Amino acid sequence: MLTLLKGRYAARLADSADDLRAVYALRAQVFRGSGAQDSDPFDAECAHMLVEDQRSGTIVCCFRMLHLPSGADIGRSYSAQFYELSALKDFDGPMVEMGRFCIHPEWKDADILRVAWGAMTAYVDAEGVKMLFGCASFHGTEAREYHDAFALLRDRHLAPKRWLPRVKAPSVFQFARRLTGKPDLKAAQAKMPPLLRTYLLMGGWVSDHAVIDDDLGTLHVFTGLEISAVPPARARLLRSVAG
Repeated sequence: MLTLLKGRYAARLADSADDLRAVYALRAQVFRGSGAQDSDPFDAECAHMLVEDQRSGTIVCCFRMLHLPSGADIGRSYSAQFYELSALKDFDGPMVEMGRFCIHPEWKDADILRVAWGAMTAYVDAEGVKMLFGCASFHGTEAREYHDAFALLRDRHLAPKRWLPRVKAPSVFQFARRLTGKPDLKAAQAKMPPLLRTYLLMGGWVSDHAVIDDDLGTLHVFTGLEISAVPPARARLLRSVAG
C-alpha cells in the first residue's frame, strides 16, 4: 500500500471503514459546515488518500481518486455530471480524477498540501497516469467575489481547444465571455484556491466557465493537467517529496 512519510505528516490510502468515516466527516466539515458525513455513489469506485498528523492521529487532508483506463471512460467521472467532456474521449492514456480535495480548516501548515501532492505524484508514477483532472472549487456561489481570479484564468489558463469542456450544467458563469478588462493580479492570486493554484503552476488548464454548485455551496471549474506538460523543475520538486 502506498505510504508517504514526511516530517510530522503521513499520507496513505484509506484501508478500513473507520478511515472512510473519518474522511467523510472531514469532507462534511469543509464542504457542508456540519457534522454529517459527505459521501456519494462515486466513493465506492475511488481510492481515498488521507494525510494524517502523526503526533495526534488527526486526518488533516483527504482526496479521492477515480482511475480511468483512457478518455473513452470519461463519462464515468464525477465531473461528467457537470461538464460536457466529449472532447476528452480521444485522450489516449490512463487518467485519474482527483476529487473532494480538502484540508482541515484548523490546520494551516503548507507542508500538508506539499505532502498531499507528493502522494499524488507517487501514485501517478506508479500507475503510469497521463492526465489528472477534476473540479477545482471556490467557496461560495457569488461569482462577483472572484472576478479577478476568473479573469486571470481567462487570460492565461484556458484549456486547449482540443480538450475544452462545454457547458452542461443548468447554472453556470461563463467568465471567458462575460468578463472584460484585465485582472488585478494580486487580488486574483489572493482569491485563487490553493489546489487550483498548484495545478496552474504545473501547467494545468481550466474550462471557460464555472459551474454554480448549490449542493456544496461552491463555484467550480473543470481542471486538467497533462503529466507530460509539467515543467521539469516542478516535476523534480514533486518527486523529491514523493521519494
